[in-house]
Amino acid sequence: QVQVVESGGGLVQPGGSLRLSCAASVITFSNYHMSWYRQAPGKERELVEQITSGGSSTNYADSVKGRFTISRDDAKNTVYLQMNSLKPEDTAVYYCNAEHKLFRNQRWGQGTQVTVSS
Repeated sequence: QVQVVESGGGLVQPGGSLRLSCAASVITFSNYHMSWYRQAPGKERELVEQITSGGSSTNYADSVKGRFTISRDDAKNTVYLQMNSLKPEDTAVYYCNAEHKLFRNQRWGQGTQVTVSS
């Protein structure tokens, strides 16, 4: 059973930075595409960034372009989301998603809260 666990959320002031981590308990992490989603109160969950099993990253949320960066460390079975120049509108629960590149089965983490406020 694949488990996905996020960490690194918290309270940060506007303009600050946070790095989220997502660890996946899989045998071959490199076979998984990894994504970060977020869901703000009263809004639908949105795809923020994705990194493929081969390491190619794609930004899907224009609002974070140039501020957020996704990366992965296959040796540690971990994907990261570096968030800089944070804004109050970045406040949300951030979720990690793991999708097998062939079988397309997905696993979600429980989410980590990010609050940007002065």
